[in-house]
Amino acid sequence: MAEQGGYWSADQPSRYWRISWMLFRLYPIAMAAVLICPLTIATAVGEDWRGFRGNDGSGIQKQDVALPASWADGKNLLWKIDLPGQGSSSPIVVGDNVLVTCFNPGDAGRGPGRELICLDRTTGKNLWRAAIPDPQGEDPYQGFIREHGYASSTPVSDGERVISFFGKSGVFAHDLQGKQLWQASVGSDSGSRQWGSAASPLLHNNIVIVNASDESLSIRGLDKTTGQQVWIAEAAGLENTFNTPQLVTIDNRQELLVSVPNEIWGLDPAAGKLLWYASSGMDGNVSPSIVSQGGIAYAMGGRRGTTLAIRAGGKDDVSESHIAWTSQKSSYVPSPILHDGHLYWVSDRGIAHCARVDNGQLIYQKRLQLPKGDGGRGFYASLAMADGKLIAVSRHTGVFVLAASPQFKQLAHNQFANDDSQFNASPAVVDGQIFLRSDRSLYCIAGQ
Repeated sequence: MAEQGGYWSADQPSRYWRISWMLFRLYPIAMAAVLICPLTIATAVGEDWRGFRGNDGSGIQKQDVALPASWADGKNLLWKIDLPGQGSSSPIVVGDNVLVTCFNPGDAGRGPGRELICLDRTTGKNLWRAAIPDPQGEDPYQGFIREHGYASSTPVSDGERVISFFGKSGVFAHDLQGKQLWQASVGSDSGSRQWGSAASPLLHNNIVIVNASDESLSIRGLDKTTGQQVWIAEAAGLENTFNTPQLVTIDNRQELLVSVPNEIWGLDPAAGKLLWYASSGMDGNVSPSIVSQGGIAYAMGGRRGTTLAIRAGGKDDVSESHIAWTSQKSSYVPSPILHDGHLYWVSDRGIAHCARVDNGQLIYQKRLQLPKGDGGRGFYASLAMADGKLIAVSRHTGVFVLAASPQFKQLAHNQFANDDSQFNASPAVVDGQIFLRSDRSLYCIAGQ
């Protein structure tokens, strides 16, 4: 945090968080609802996959169920359905329902059409489709927005309602029969790069937390039953923050962690107040989400690439006291997996990495291999893990399955011959089934 004479200058433009509660506007009118509804999402999620990277943001399905390593159009494919639109959002699984968002680019002078659709998990049959109102003043469908589109945020569910985020159109809540319950705006501005939204909503008790950095340089907490704003945390330092914040528990206290350019922030998820911050060295823009275990958070990202381990907790600047190690081996877009004392990730260039979590030492760095020997290229999706297997989805060269082991082993390379569209979404894994979505189709893969 840049300081001048022991205090920060309010007149100085900055990308970083300023420790001033003038940046936060709290809305106590909704706080009572938070206090009387302490049930967390983790109490009833069962075998579902209810949000981005699962129920806890780890990307790990913890069931002891066998998962196929190989599949194709005629092998281990339970069902396939054509989607009504494109999207980079991941599917979620709530009971017998599979939910996913889609978009169509739209015509000149008309906003993109967007939908939340619900499918039967067993058959892939369409159960309902909910249209999302066209946004006003959406960023043009050009440049990098064409790389991921207008349906990039994965929905989240508490088992009764599903909440989806569509950037400038806002945040929407539907029940599991497709009825819209509420809509809330979180801003209609655009980031300087006009790359559009990327982060997904998450749930904390009765609060929906949304990283609206692109729409309003803010993170917001909304009441999940009404959509009313509970808190807002605003800061110029959120510019180019594209990752989904993560909840971390330390010393019986939950914190909301988010990577912003050059810093890590720890916030109070119930009120939005900044608790602590640390310098990270992640320059440019930050896309990978944080993973954590035992109160230690692992963050990576930035244009030049940095990975670090930091102990959650503390107060104000913890750069000197809480960072355990840093490394220049990193990921630009995909988020990592934390498993059995190791961090695993596949970079956007198709290079698989494994590092020790205690000191950051790199164990392996191997390029993924296609059948003809060329390495896979282009990864936006984050790793998922189940049954001792890591699932790495490339944008154009298929899906790679690796052993979740510090000994590198590529188990399989899988590709659907009839789908040459983009695969940007991270997979969902539930009860031995893998749900993959492309810009064209949604697939349910299961062992026969």
